[in-house]
Amino acid sequence: MELERYNKGQFVISRAGRDKGRLLIVIERVDETYVRVVDGDLRLVKHPKLKKMMHLNVVHYSDQALNKALELGELITDSQIRKCIEQYQTKDEPSRRDL
Repeated sequence: MELERYNKGQFVISRAGRDKGRLLIVIERVDETYVRVVDGDLRLVKHPKLKKMMHLNVVHYSDQALNKALELGELITDSQIRKCIEQYQTKDEPSRRDL
């Protein structure tokens, strides 16, 4: 089902708005239309952005440790969010030693 793609901890890319093209993480699904997203930089955990799901593209990646913490209701920090995003962005880069 379409809604199942927007679970807590899911990485998404904004398709519309001022944050267009930014990598974000879903921290809460509000209802069938909206989710709350953060990036740890412009969108902090204390002030997540309410975003329509139709304005997001799902990235088929999620951080297991972050998912577990979100499901258990643990306190998530902006630095944890930034670290998860950084790890995702650098996971496919070629090793600098190979150059």
